[in-house]
Amino acid sequence: MDKQQNARVKDKKQGDVVVKIEKLCKNYKMFDRKTDRLIEAVIPGIERHKVFKALDGLDLEIKKGEVLGILGKNGAGKSTLLKMITGVVTPTSGKIDINGKISSLLELGAAFNMELTGIENIYQHGQVMGLSNEEIEKKKPEIIAFADIGDHLYQPVKTYSSGMFARLAFACAINVNPDILIVDEVLSVGDMAFQLKCFKKFEEFKENGKTILFVTHSVSDILKNCTRTIIIDSGNKIFDGSVKEGVERYKKIIVGIDEDIKKQEIQEEKIEKNKEEQSKSKNRETWKEHFTENPNIVEYGNKQAEVIDYGIFDKNNNYLQMIENDKEIVLKSKILFNNTVKSPIFTVTVKDFHGNDICGTNTLIEKIDTGEYKKGEVVEVEFKQKLPLAAGKYTLSFSCTHFSSRGELEVLNRKYDALLIEILSTKDYVGLITLDSEITINKIENK
Repeated sequence: MDKQQNARVKDKKQGDVVVKIEKLCKNYKMFDRKTDRLIEAVIPGIERHKVFKALDGLDLEIKKGEVLGILGKNGAGKSTLLKMITGVVTPTSGKIDINGKISSLLELGAAFNMELTGIENIYQHGQVMGLSNEEIEKKKPEIIAFADIGDHLYQPVKTYSSGMFARLAFACAINVNPDILIVDEVLSVGDMAFQLKCFKKFEEFKENGKTILFVTHSVSDILKNCTRTIIIDSGNKIFDGSVKEGVERYKKIIVGIDEDIKKQEIQEEKIEKNKEEQSKSKNRETWKEHFTENPNIVEYGNKQAEVIDYGIFDKNNNYLQMIENDKEIVLKSKILFNNTVKSPIFTVTVKDFHGNDICGTNTLIEKIDTGEYKKGEVVEVEFKQKLPLAAGKYTLSFSCTHFSSRGELEVLNRKYDALLIEILSTKDYVGLITLDSEITINKIENK
């Protein structure tokens, strides 16, 4: 650990807050031409650069034992934030206080010397992390076993494949018993067996109450692993709260919906559409009124099309209040088109109450040509299948999307967690899905 990082590490007795960030900024000079950089360097008072604000006045407190998921598009400032917390990058302004020892999985093997052997690099990495030779000796067997690269440990690192390099670097970084672990998109290194080992180690850190900062583009990993989420956009923290709410907000961001700008427009359009729909169907029965609707439904989209109804039916078109996981059912949605739309994509998704996507499909996946629809037309979409899931409570989501002329996915209307459903099972099971197995047992006599 370098002097700069040591200077920022405080006494653990200060309290539960292990990372405190105040008004953190990081600016980078951007030059249009190489000559502009040279002119500015040699002629005092002349400025030829523009300023890119990678982070702009960010405030953040992280408490002991939290698993903080950090979401944001590429270039939002996530990695810059982590590099400043670890001391790799110096802030332009602001303050960072760290209460504990940090181990980071940012740029694996950054402390390695390519000319040294794997064994020699284990010692070098440990020394960089502030461990004594005695502590490194104690950790070495665990690191060697975790990396599992055999006799290659005694060869120069420059001879390693990318997979072997990542395994050794990960093993060194994860086995120093830190108070704070920082992970940036590097849990899935190596083959599947090694990935499983990485995730088990990650779970061990969580169970031991370590503080973890976790950056990933995988919302399922965020939902499964984190206790809190923040979203960074253009260097600013725009969300800080529950994991499920954060994931839903992030999904809106990545499909190009600016919630702050469009919220009022969508709400006004929704009110008008509700009025129209009420007048059209004043005396008409809807499917959804026969089911348990979610009062906290998450809805968004540009409303070129709208999911106006949905329900669950048996093969005889009767309403189903509960779903048996070994029976075929029909999930229906009804979509009203407010503009002409070519090749819409109709979807259905089952999620658990934590917000994890359990299963789902759509007409694009199933390679169905959906055609073209004009303003005012309505279509009914049916998904027939079994839902071989573990007994329990889930939510059903419906949506209509399409690809624009520029090839970008546009959300026309999404209704996440629209219906609350319960799945029943006629037999016991292990895990999240049921297996319809035929088991044969043959007794073989020893001769």
